[in-house]
Amino acid sequence: MYSVEQVAELLGLHVRTVRGYIRTGRLRATRIGKQYRISRADLDALTGRPAPGSPAGAPTLEVSSIVQVDGVDRAAADRLGTFVLAGVNTHHDPARPLRVQTVHDEERHRLKIVILGDAAGTADLLRLVDAVLHGDNFLSAGEATDA
Repeated sequence: MYSVEQVAELLGLHVRTVRGYIRTGRLRATRIGKQYRISRADLDALTGRPAPGSPAGAPTLEVSSIVQVDGVDRAAADRLGTFVLAGVNTHHDPARPLRVQTVHDEERHRLKIVILGDAAGTADLLRLVDAVLHGDNFLSAGEATDA
């Protein structure tokens, strides 16, 4: 933990500038008594330095997937959307969260599921959706024609 004075010295800034960053929320700090303390991670976030454990230039992988399910009415789309979001919320790696959005087109009876995240988590979610759509326990026969 750094004091405001230490951060100002490290960054070559005036102490008032650092306090201004704290007041505006640009720099996170913890107030202890009458003084602020800044963690190394918060200082790194301000300066744009990579977090420890993720070296600069380390390859990252993100998958963008769009799943289209045709022949789905509103009730089935709601059930499938809830199921997918529940699957995302039980994803076990908080460092690599999945982001999911569902959109239902009532005129075309079509559901689109947009998935953004790491390859392994996306693959697991896609397998889950495939198993649900091809099982006899989710949609009535003939509702899902393409996954």
